[in-house]
Amino acid sequence: MDRAPDKRDGENETDPDDAFDGASANRVDRRTRVDRRTVLGALAGAGSAAVAGCSGSGPDDAATTDLDPDRLDELAARFAPTLFFDAAEPWFPTDPRPYTVEEDGETVVDGFETFDGYHERYDEAGEPPNPTVFYNGMRYEDSPLAVVQFWMYSAFDQFTANFHWHDWEVLHVFVDLDTGDPQLYVASSHSRSVPNNEFLDPDPDVVPRILPELGSHSSTLSVNEQADTFQRVGEEGLLADITNTTIDTVEDLLGIPIAYGLPRDEGARLPFVVPEYEGEPIYDHPDLPAVTEVSLVDGALTIRSLDALRSPPTDLPLRETGIAYRYRERSGEDGTADGDDAALADEVAESVVEYELVESAELEDISAFTGPQLSFEFAVPQAVEDAVASHITTTGVPWEQPRYENPALDVTAGNHRSELAARYDAIAEDPSFGDGAAESLDAVVARVTRATESDEAPDGEGLTTTDAGVESFVLIESDPEAVPTFAGGVAVANGVPEGDHRLTVNGAGRTPHSEELTVSADEPVTRAGADGEIPLVAREDARKVELSDAESDVDLTRTAVEDDFAGRIYDSAIDGSDAVYVHAGGAYTTEVRDADDEVGAYRVNPDPAASGSDDGDGSGETEDPIRIERPETGAAPLAGYVADVAEETRAAVAAAAAEDDGDGSDDGDDDDESGGGSGAGGGGGSGGGPSNAVNGLERALAAAVDQAERAEERAREGDRKGTNRQLANVLDRIARIEERLAAARAGLPPGLANATGKRIEQATKRVEQARNAEKL
Repeated sequence: MDRAPDKRDGENETDPDDAFDGASANRVDRRTRVDRRTVLGALAGAGSAAVAGCSGSGPDDAATTDLDPDRLDELAARFAPTLFFDAAEPWFPTDPRPYTVEEDGETVVDGFETFDGYHERYDEAGEPPNPTVFYNGMRYEDSPLAVVQFWMYSAFDQFTANFHWHDWEVLHVFVDLDTGDPQLYVASSHSRSVPNNEFLDPDPDVVPRILPELGSHSSTLSVNEQADTFQRVGEEGLLADITNTTIDTVEDLLGIPIAYGLPRDEGARLPFVVPEYEGEPIYDHPDLPAVTEVSLVDGALTIRSLDALRSPPTDLPLRETGIAYRYRERSGEDGTADGDDAALADEVAESVVEYELVESAELEDISAFTGPQLSFEFAVPQAVEDAVASHITTTGVPWEQPRYENPALDVTAGNHRSELAARYDAIAEDPSFGDGAAESLDAVVARVTRATESDEAPDGEGLTTTDAGVESFVLIESDPEAVPTFAGGVAVANGVPEGDHRLTVNGAGRTPHSEELTVSADEPVTRAGADGEIPLVAREDARKVELSDAESDVDLTRTAVEDDFAGRIYDSAIDGSDAVYVHAGGAYTTEVRDADDEVGAYRVNPDPAASGSDDGDGSGETEDPIRIERPETGAAPLAGYVADVAEETRAAVAAAAAEDDGDGSDDGDDDDESGGGSGAGGGGGSGGGPSNAVNGLERALAAAVDQAERAEERAREGDRKGTNRQLANVLDRIARIEERLAAARAGLPPGLANATGKRIEQATKRVEQARNAEKL
């Protein structure tokens, strides 16, 4: 099926920096519209204003009672949703009753029995077996507000961050019984850590549409005119599917719940992982004879292991619509809205399956859905290896969940609950569920990006960070469930308990990131990573940096890593030791802090040729990690760092000057904008001016090296006055370097000139830290 190009996949995007220019809220032009990339940054940085969800005790909503059976059947038939599944989906809504067994006097649905039986029936029939959607209805007492719930059961859940036997998803349709109009749609998302997908005041003449996530069946709404696509950001008059409005400016993002959405429909690659049981792929289990490798999510989207790739996959297919599920009685022969919906499903789907509606009360004798825990790898750098919590979940019984009786518990957008409360006395405007929802949450947010070499830096000596391109998986050790990133790298975990936690991020073809963070009761949102950003490194480009205070005289409590060009890319509390993967094409300052908040710094400049050498055990650890031996804090290591970075830069400047002198002529490479390595051709020319300036810059750098080394010597001798005197001399030399650099830029490769300026800024910062240090 051919589809028109979608501008959300990156075409015609505006510059994020131009997304909001202060125009009046009453006038929105093209410059003020918010593109997808702007949304990513705002979601990761908007803080508590953008986080919504449920926490704390439940609100004091009115009690509910059963709907009149005839009215329930009428509403269920009217609002029975049409579902548009991914073309690679293997598990469709079915009836679990054929797979029940008796265990200890109770009726249960067994995972092995269901998984194998479903695929056996599917293979025999050549189409999804027993297509069924279950419904339940509740009415709030003394109120016209009622809710019809549509429960959808699948035999298995295979997602990127978790998977399990059985899967239940739900759509709540809040209806005013007096007017018959729908008030709110609430479609279940992946977990309690991610707000549900919701829409207020949907069109009463349009059948609800759901776009189930591939494998996991998380229910994303589609209320825009493009029936089988998800629209996070309003564009060209289309409504956004989770916000009830078009998003035109950055300010419009505030207060919007960070709902999961549908990454592969938003242009993001999403790898799927093979479930394992007792260390083997689930399709190899002897109790699953009807299940084969092709029974799972399509292999084109699947990776056998996060460690199996040396770089992130770039050829994973994006979402395409396959089968549409439509209520059997919606024939469309009378030309009504139902008929329009029926025709729409026929138009956009490869095929249409008609499902039965069955009241969920017929299932309520089932006591449990059972199955053993499944697993897949979730790597942590060995130097900070922790016991990772069990992160594979199983499903519960819907009719024993509080939301079965009180569907308003599933309203996770504060403004939606407030609006319902304003319309109906039965809904309480509880502060923990209304506009103040974010204030009661402890959420962790970050944006996962990818580290890559910068064109502005010397070759192999500077980074930039860009959109992740491929989604990752995030696990907080206190939470039994990993969550995926979405919308191109946004990570959100709600309901994280107060205290210290380890957060780990894994990505296909990338080395893991792991950090310690503290969630405070006084701060509703904790930004993970370095100022809310977590850059990941492709395995083929990775080098591991290790440090430990085991043989040191200091008690290390924190470490950070800064690249010359990308800035701070890692910042974590530690307990004496740490390990972090860095890109071999960067040049770094590693900062350490001790229990007295004293600082030390070390220069790390990896050799790109040594990156990505796996030791063969599948862990992704390189053979030769960079180790910071016996780390120190205080003025001495800071002065030593300044000497190291100044000497590194002096040697690069000297090499550029020597190459220019050896050439003796301007070969036309002076205007090369590619960054250039430290040995790239300079711009000396025949005039001699730039060459003299470059030589002067080298001499200034050499003088700074000398003074920094003397400062380190005085500090190690315990001479504070001498240390401070030499540090003042270093600052004088740095001022001289800045003057010489301004004159020498025309004679240096652009990348080296840029790097020199950035390194001098870093050196100045470390000299000031050394001058303020209590410890020599």
